Amino acid sequence: MASDSRSDSDSLKDLGTGPFVLRSLFADVPLSEDGTRDDIKINCVEYLDSHLYIGTSDAELLHFFQIPPDPADKSSVPAFILASRLRPAFAEPPGTSNIARPGVQQILLLPSVGKACILCNWTVTFYSLPELSPVFGTTQVKNCSWVGGIDLNDAGADHDGRGAASGVTILLSLNRKIQVVNIADGARPIKKIDFAGSTISLRRDSIACVADSRSYALLEINHQLKIPLMSISSLDEAQPDNIIGQAQHISGSLAGGGLLRSNSSSQSRPQTESSDSPAHRRGTSLGDFITGASRKQDHRATDDEEPLSRQGTPPALATSPRPSEEVGGVSAPDAATEGQSGRAIPITRLRPGLLKPLIVSPTPEEFLLVTGTGPLEPGIGMFVNLDGDPTRPTIEFDRYPKEIVVDGGSVDLSSSRTSLGPEDEGYVLASMGRDFPDGVHYGLEIQRWDTDGTEDELTKHWLEPPNTGSVINSPQNLGIRALRGIEDTHFPEIVDRLCRRRFVPFSTGTLDASTMSLRSFDSRTASSMERMSKERELFERDTDSQSEDSLPDAWQVTRNAEEEEFARRLAGSTARLAVWSGKNIWWAVRNPLILRLDAQLEATVAAPNLAPSDRRELFAILDSFRSRDAKSELEFLTFSYIRQRVGILLLTTFLKSENALFSDSELRATEEILVDSLLDPRVVLSLIPGVRNEVIETKRGVWIYGGVKSTAEEFILGRDFEKGTSTMSALSQPVLQFLRRFLTAWRRKKGFGSIPDENEVFRTVDAALLAVLLELDQHSSPGPAKARSVRADLFELVDTGVDCFNRAETLLESYHRLYVLSRLYQSRKMVADVLATWKRIVEGERDDGGELADGEQRVREYLTKISNQALVQEYGLWLANRNPKLGVQVFAEDKGRAPKFDPGQVVQLLREEAPDAVKYYLEYLVFGKGHTIYVNELITYYLDIVVTRLRKSPEAREVVMSTYTAYRALQPPKPTYRQFLTDNAPADDEAWHSRLRLLQLLGGSYDYESAVIRDRIASLSDTAEDLLVPETIILAGRERKHEDALRLLVHRLGDYDTAVAYCFRGGASIYTVYQAQQIQAPTGLQAPKRRDSMPPTQDQQARLFRALLREFLELEDVSDRVEQTGLLLEKFGGWFDVGDVLLMIPDNWSVDIIAGFLMKALRRIVVERNETTVARSLSSAQNLQIQHDLIVQIEEKGPSIET
Repeated sequence: MASDSRSDSDSLKDLGTGPFVLRSLFADVPLSEDGTRDDIKINCVEYLDSHLYIGTSDAELLHFFQIPPDPADKSSVPAFILASRLRPAFAEPPGTSNIARPGVQQILLLPSVGKACILCNWTVTFYSLPELSPVFGTTQVKNCSWVGGIDLNDAGADHDGRGAASGVTILLSLNRKIQVVNIADGARPIKKIDFAGSTISLRRDSIACVADSRSYALLEINHQLKIPLMSISSLDEAQPDNIIGQAQHISGSLAGGGLLRSNSSSQSRPQTESSDSPAHRRGTSLGDFITGASRKQDHRATDDEEPLSRQGTPPALATSPRPSEEVGGVSAPDAATEGQSGRAIPITRLRPGLLKPLIVSPTPEEFLLVTGTGPLEPGIGMFVNLDGDPTRPTIEFDRYPKEIVVDGGSVDLSSSRTSLGPEDEGYVLASMGRDFPDGVHYGLEIQRWDTDGTEDELTKHWLEPPNTGSVINSPQNLGIRALRGIEDTHFPEIVDRLCRRRFVPFSTGTLDASTMSLRSFDSRTASSMERMSKERELFERDTDSQSEDSLPDAWQVTRNAEEEEFARRLAGSTARLAVWSGKNIWWAVRNPLILRLDAQLEATVAAPNLAPSDRRELFAILDSFRSRDAKSELEFLTFSYIRQRVGILLLTTFLKSENALFSDSELRATEEILVDSLLDPRVVLSLIPGVRNEVIETKRGVWIYGGVKSTAEEFILGRDFEKGTSTMSALSQPVLQFLRRFLTAWRRKKGFGSIPDENEVFRTVDAALLAVLLELDQHSSPGPAKARSVRADLFELVDTGVDCFNRAETLLESYHRLYVLSRLYQSRKMVADVLATWKRIVEGERDDGGELADGEQRVREYLTKISNQALVQEYGLWLANRNPKLGVQVFAEDKGRAPKFDPGQVVQLLREEAPDAVKYYLEYLVFGKGHTIYVNELITYYLDIVVTRLRKSPEAREVVMSTYTAYRALQPPKPTYRQFLTDNAPADDEAWHSRLRLLQLLGGSYDYESAVIRDRIASLSDTAEDLLVPETIILAGRERKHEDALRLLVHRLGDYDTAVAYCFRGGASIYTVYQAQQIQAPTGLQAPKRRDSMPPTQDQQARLFRALLREFLELEDVSDRVEQTGLLLEKFGGWFDVGDVLLMIPDNWSVDIIAGFLMKALRRIVVERNETTVARSLSSAQNLQIQHDLIVQIEEKGPSIET
């Protein structure tokens, strides 16, 4: 667990969320040769090229060789075997046998020259690598407190052998001097630097940062310059403030004595100018003295130096404290330490206020120095450049560290990080103790050193070794060191999390059983065994669509191996930091981002039910990398894995949280996470009872990250998962709405090439979404869909096409949504199935949606849009049987896409399949298309309807007779009888309307069998007399029985105006005018016209008018007789002869009745006489003109002689 820099030290220890983790390097090191001693401690550790070197407090150097793991066994780990136990030689001054010795203090490896420098009990000896054979004879360096000072800028040369020719320069911290030595084929002293009591040194090129027991300083080893820096303890006032930061000249030369003395000038390394810092630039910095100092001669070595000696003479005990006696030293115990002889020897401690100097170099231009006030007080890390100027904000340690190392940074190419790590974050690791509620814990405090000091980045992490989490188990500080060699390692945890494993949504053991379980139940109710069997067969057929060939044997084993190898490649890491405590050594390895984030998830979801604060923490984890672009394959997979796992955790919390309700924003954020993470939606659906049966799992299975798989399976196997609830109706509305949005978002990914198992995924998505929408739409009111409603989404789903077509059919049938089913068929252009489904709805089968309003009309309109003539015929006949008027429109359609039907064929089909529709089709042919050839048949249909009604219904006969009575009772002017029938026709009386059409056809200029019709009408005489008077009149007129027609019109019907019109038309018709604009039918479909359909002559009209006059004169009602006679003579007097009229008019009639007729007749006679006179005169004049023209032409031509 990370702790903020401002948090108190009682924070809990890190649970794996920190930037580093400890991995075992060597457990239970055999420090004692016979295993009987427990007081031996590890002082120092080094590692290079599979060789591990351990220095102990027993002055013993252990050399182990690493045996690589078995490549065939992925779970095996490297093992170490003991190569040698070495006790380095050291000089023991007289009288010091009772003083506790530190043992092996340092191991300095120089791989470029194949040498190792071992500091044991303040004596340096030299060995070869890697077997640690003594070199340089009996050469030793006595009274040495530190060996190091190799150029960190040339660290890379040590590994590639570039420093072998010139050797490696090191620094030896002697009592009064710092000895500069070149190590190659021998140990050759170069120069000495006048700096007494140094205990540590780090070097960058020619600049070394050193420290004695009280203060830090920068040394320029080539030009013998020094800049005093701050004191180690801020309470130590021995260092004058006015000399800090001031460059000073120091001198040093080689002594005349010593075996490796050189008379030549010091062989200094090339001078390297340090970069100028734009801030904190001092005029007296070391860099300003380089030029001036270079002009002066190098000082020769003086006689007070400590030479490299071949003799083993022990040095005199120094009065100053030894490095091993310092508080916090690597080898100094906190209490009396048992010496080699086995008895306790008191150890001299530092005076109060003296702290161990700590120096590291995070960059080639900087050193990090630690100061403080006391061992239990906080420490301050200060950064200085090669000129001694501060470079960046300080860092704070909760307690003064025992040891520190730095790792990483933009220039540290050997940091302990994953092999494909995208970042160069720099960390400083400090070994210290920290107070916890149960006592002091010893561990590592880890923090960034390359931050800018902002509040957001002041985060510290605490790391403890495994199984040392109590005061009893962690009685000592941790040693830590950056090793010369690096080790390739890997994280099996990454493999466990990122390796894709097969996810089995169902708990059945065999694939066949699993396959069956996918389709065994309907989403709402258990289906019958017959349907289950059919669906299983269908499923098995569909699941094999992914590959026609059967999968090879052991394919899953091969797939697992491939996935594991891929994940293992990403799990690689390098280690260079060693941490030790007791008998155990660990690698301190960069904790990959995936494990850090996953540990945060584990800490967050530790509680059984996530509280709102826990959910916010999960969102915060995602927000931590939301705007961050993945810079490596591992990081890309990390982001994907964390998103998927967080999505699963949030979803399972949502599903089982009854009390902790999700807010709308949280729920939508969860949906977005699940969609963006590209987690296979089949995994999400498998967690939700009711829709999990829609998951399609083929033989290849569902493969997801192992960490996500374990999280999902944990929920499925838990008590909160309702295995028995497999119906959609059991799901709450929030869950259904969540699924609606989630699955809709996933459908938008159709066509993306990056979706694995795309076919199965989208078949599952479509089936589940359809089931959800059907369940939600059950509560909608019947009728068409409204905008942005569930029904609108349902229509859009099926209209755009679904991949799970067969499953969709089953679902729609089970929910009784036939209209939606028809839309599904329409999306596949399955015209026959669309019509069959609509037919089921129209015939009354259950359709809960009620969307198909006016179904018969919809069928009729749909038939005009299809091109399959057979379907049009089939459903046209079906519709004609149900609704004859509508059905015949299908066959009568002119704008349909199907080929047009032959009228004769249609008539024959209708006679056989839909007899009731024949009449309506004939009406269309006759009245709509002008096919007069069908007039006679249509008249027969009309007549059958009318006659049948009149025969069977006394009420109908009574109505007909009453119309005659009512019409006769009307006062003039009155409409024609046919208009009277039209105006009083009931809307739903088919016989009445058929009679009107019958009158229209009978009165038209069509050729029909009038004798047959008359006989049929006459058959009604057995029932009642004169029931069909207008029809009898029309037939009498066609048969030239005009007197009979006029008699019926005048005496039986009382339709005087129609009688007059009859005469005027010459008896052609009584209710139809001349049909001048009749529709022209195709040739062969027109019947021949009657000859009398042409306009009558005046003689014909006159004859009819005389007959009508006789009928008027025979009217029983005198007033009607006088009135109608007078009107007829007055209006149509021109068709009467005066003499005939006078003979017909009764003598007792007043002249006034026919006065108008007589006046017009006399006037007409006078007009005719005058016209005759004028015509005769015109004829005489014309005769004279013609004779004149003849004479003129004769004269013009002259005489002609004929021979």
